[in-house]
Amino acid sequence: MRDNEAMSSDGPPSRLARKLGTVEATLIGLGSMIGAGVFVVFGLAARAASGWLLIGLLLAAVVAICNAFSSAQLAALHPTSGGAYVYGRERLGPTWGFLAGWGFIFGKTASCAAMALAIGSYLAPDFAKAIALVSVLVFTSINYLGVERTARTISVLVPFVMGVLLLVVVGGFTSDAFDPNSLWDSSPSGVTGILQAGALIFFAFAGYARIGTLGEEVKVPERTIPRAMILAVSIALVLYTLVAIAALGTLGSDRLASSVSPLADVTEMAGWRWAGVIVRFAAVVAASGALLTLLAGISRTVFAMAQNRDFPPWLGTVHKRRRTPYRAEIVVGLSVMVVLLLTDLLGAVGFSSFLVLWYYAVANLAALRLEANERRWPRFISVVGLAGCVILGLSLSPYTVGFGAGLLMIGWLVRGLRGQTA
Repeated sequence: MRDNEAMSSDGPPSRLARKLGTVEATLIGLGSMIGAGVFVVFGLAARAASGWLLIGLLLAAVVAICNAFSSAQLAALHPTSGGAYVYGRERLGPTWGFLAGWGFIFGKTASCAAMALAIGSYLAPDFAKAIALVSVLVFTSINYLGVERTARTISVLVPFVMGVLLLVVVGGFTSDAFDPNSLWDSSPSGVTGILQAGALIFFAFAGYARIGTLGEEVKVPERTIPRAMILAVSIALVLYTLVAIAALGTLGSDRLASSVSPLADVTEMAGWRWAGVIVRFAAVVAASGALLTLLAGISRTVFAMAQNRDFPPWLGTVHKRRRTPYRAEIVVGLSVMVVLLLTDLLGAVGFSSFLVLWYYAVANLAALRLEANERRWPRFISVVGLAGCVILGLSLSPYTVGFGAGLLMIGWLVRGLRGQTA
């Protein structure tokens, strides 16, 4: 491949093809966030926070917004594949970058497994794992063919899912069962419960980093990436808030906490039983969109780490014709299939949440190292983001925290055994 083939007039030199504009990048971020998580996370959060669910949503939103601002200004300065792996490496040192990438890859691999299992569970619970395995194979193949195909697929999935969520909102707000008094519980669940709810809801926000991990495939990255990240988080926040109010006001905290398919229950409470089928179908579509973009994001981080020899160099190979990191994509797909055989949905979600919060903590810490002339926004935003990641992460179950911390320790030892220093 000639050197000029790896260049683009729309941005700095790139090893991959720059084909994504602001709209496509925003849709990829939304597709990663508005996945199956929003169809189940409010029920899980209600179990932890009871009627104080909206406080948990507020906490998750604040942390997500701060993380987005930190990530956006870093991505504009470092528009290459890898996200917080690159930010940590450039601003904090190779070991920090390695551990960010290590946490991202394992955390998001678990997220992929969770999304695939959600697809299988909604389609045919008795064959959930078999369907999940086939789903991973199909979406790995789509990404293998090129990121523009990923963007085209998401451009169809995201508007449909957003439309269905708005249907849930309208159904809830117009239902005779909607009671504004149900939005707040007179008996607080406690600080720990609210923090756990925030950590669970953050799982539904975490996808915007996918925009940063696709940094070498975005046109004019110093402008497109910050715009797309802020747009994606803002749209998701508005939609999540409306959905949470509709669900909590219609079902109440107790029924919401015990519901297997809370958003379908909202439409059925409104007398729209036909809409329940659509909502369940939308959950499958949403999980598919999230899985597709997750697989793309993880493979780009593996690619970036391989380029820096943190992973075997052969994983950093680019397809000569498609300009995609095809070996990384294949290995990531196979890894998700292995995880599918070893875990269940609940375990995958909890494990992913802890490691993703760690990943964003590194991004915020890296943002704190920016010089004054490099900043787009005040420093305190990154301070709040870092503190939020730590607090929400430690609020998860002791088992999840211990297992996640143990994996990070293994990563640190692997880094040390390779004889590389920070």
